Amino acid sequence: MDFSLSPQLAALRDRVRAFVADEIIPMEKDARQTAHGPTEALRRELIAKAKKAELLSAHVSPEYGGLGLDHRSKAVFFEEAGYSLLGPVALNIFAPDEGNMHLMEVVATHAQKERWLRPLAAGETRSCFCMTEPDPGAGSDPSMLATTAVRDGDDFVINGRKWFITGAEGAAFAIIMAKLEDGRATMFLSDMDRPGITVERSMDTLDHCFPGGHGVVRFDDLRVPATDILGALGEGFKYAQVRLSPARLTHCMRWLGATRRAHDIATDYARRRHAFGKPLGSHEGVGFMLADNEMDLHAARLAIWHTAWVLDQGELGIHESSMAKVIASEAAWRVVDRCVQILGGQGVTGETVVARIFADMRAFRIYDGPSEVHRWSIAKRVIKGLAGPQAAK
Repeated sequence: MDFSLSPQLAALRDRVRAFVADEIIPMEKDARQTAHGPTEALRRELIAKAKKAELLSAHVSPEYGGLGLDHRSKAVFFEEAGYSLLGPVALNIFAPDEGNMHLMEVVATHAQKERWLRPLAAGETRSCFCMTEPDPGAGSDPSMLATTAVRDGDDFVINGRKWFITGAEGAAFAIIMAKLEDGRATMFLSDMDRPGITVERSMDTLDHCFPGGHGVVRFDDLRVPATDILGALGEGFKYAQVRLSPARLTHCMRWLGATRRAHDIATDYARRRHAFGKPLGSHEGVGFMLADNEMDLHAARLAIWHTAWVLDQGELGIHESSMAKVIASEAAWRVVDRCVQILGGQGVTGETVVARIFADMRAFRIYDGPSEVHRWSIAKRVIKGLAGPQAAK
């Protein structure tokens, strides 16, 4: 594995870094950021900046207006974007749209791509991914899927309720996971303004960075034509892995950028702030925290890059993405928690962006599978001899 950056990728990294510093960070105190994410007006203004800089939707193919980056290149690009919490929104690489674009490029028909993917990649619309359900439906255990899709002529009639649906409020369309009468999971595409779809409410959450927030969505006899099935009937869980393996990793990439931002702010403060006759960073207690931050950032980046390399080999990388998700999310949490501690009183105020990163970051250990579920999955592979060097022989 060669982790060195090509001259072209290094130049792209520098372009994104300069764009975020010059165009996006100055907008972080914009009043159009709400408890349920940036407003649509703010999102469109940010999108326009990235489009002008020719940095929009870099993960999608040039056919749909992107740069066609591979996973290793995305690791570099997305980290730089994540340095500002508004960066992924501006560059149109935020969740859930980024993962939905990837899934549709792999699975959708040409007509579906023209109808839904092209405007999404252009930043003209947003989307949502309707999978998680309230108790007793599917959460960490997707086999508990309760939403149903019953065939009725050329249509499927969908009934059920989803929650924690990121971006639901204001989304143009949804990818809906439902089970057929025989129990097989299937994905459907639907415009959000169809009769039978209701966004009941937006949920109040710790994080504020996702446009549209997190909603509760209800389906009451929603009719979806058979032409709007995403992929093949009964293959929903397989397609979920096509989406979730890389989407877990891109979460790690973006949050690594935010984590590095918090570390940079804490490091600068430790250099400037004096206590007991010397700079704060000269005290071992603080210096050791900064050293631990460096090691956690390094370990997380290596886990991300290794998994990106696996995905670029054409492998699904489910096991590797689970490991990277746990390593990166928990390392990021430790780093940002230390940064709050180093900043002291300023760490719990809005004087820096660190408190905001801290609040948004907590959910990272839960989104796309809690750490405990990934550990359980990893452990099962270890017991079966499907993990580690021996499994590769």
